[in-house]
Amino acid sequence: MSEFTSTNTFANEPAAGFSFENVHRNNMLLAGANGKQTHFPQAKKTGTTIVGMTFAGGVVLGADTRATGGTEVADKNCEKIHYLADNIYCCGAGTAADTEKTTQLISSQMALLRLNTKSESRVVTACTMLKRMLFRYQGHVSAALVLGGVDEAGPHVYQIYPHGSTGKLPYTTMGSGSLAAMSAFETEWRDGMNEAEAVALVKKAILAGIFNDLGSGSNCDVCVIRNDKSVQMIRGAVQPNDVKPLRDGIRHSSKLTMGPGTTAVLKNTFVPHKKAMVTLEDVLVTPMETS
Repeated sequence: MSEFTSTNTFANEPAAGFSFENVHRNNMLLAGANGKQTHFPQAKKTGTTIVGMTFAGGVVLGADTRATGGTEVADKNCEKIHYLADNIYCCGAGTAADTEKTTQLISSQMALLRLNTKSESRVVTACTMLKRMLFRYQGHVSAALVLGGVDEAGPHVYQIYPHGSTGKLPYTTMGSGSLAAMSAFETEWRDGMNEAEAVALVKKAILAGIFNDLGSGSNCDVCVIRNDKSVQMIRGAVQPNDVKPLRDGIRHSSKLTMGPGTTAVLKNTFVPHKKAMVTLEDVLVTPMETS
């Protein structure tokens, strides 16, 4: 069903009669009221720092690359800047699967809309599609997004919360490291910045989240969308936690390097196969069941 079609409200009314959907929940609440310990399912804590800002020539988006599962680092180089259209990109914070599948779904819907309208995608259209989908699921789709792009009306940056509320801002941050990143924006952002200054400020904001939030870390990715519709995606624009130089500086003992021939070969035996080659006679053919 399309995003823009209405449904018949009468067909969606619940059937008449009693509903026993909350029986198990009510039993758990009664057990807790009687003094018995009851553990409710808890949401997995996620961590991310994503930012977006406008400048005189377009939009700059930034994100860290750490993916966590609770207190464990699941991926050190996760890509959090997702493609929506040639002129629109979106940073995602929250559950990785939700952010990826949400942006993929809206990207495909926008491609179909471009084919129908034969015109370029607009940033406000992507924002409307995203907020409608997230509001439909009432926050159960854990996707906090920073949407940025350039269209005929100029550069735009939107922040989109998991419940569907949105805001159009000149700069914004989302994720667990958003407060540290926002401090960098509130201090140094100004209207009319050029591209070099905007990229430097986005890098500084992401690094603030990386160094001050345990859920954010690893590298800094940057995406620049210019007014001429050109896009520059920079993976690993800043790598503050690169450990390769430190590992290369460690001198390992040569005694730990086992060269060829260290282990003696006591016996070596080769038994050739009885048949030189395999033919169709050696293959057992079983007919497929069709009934």
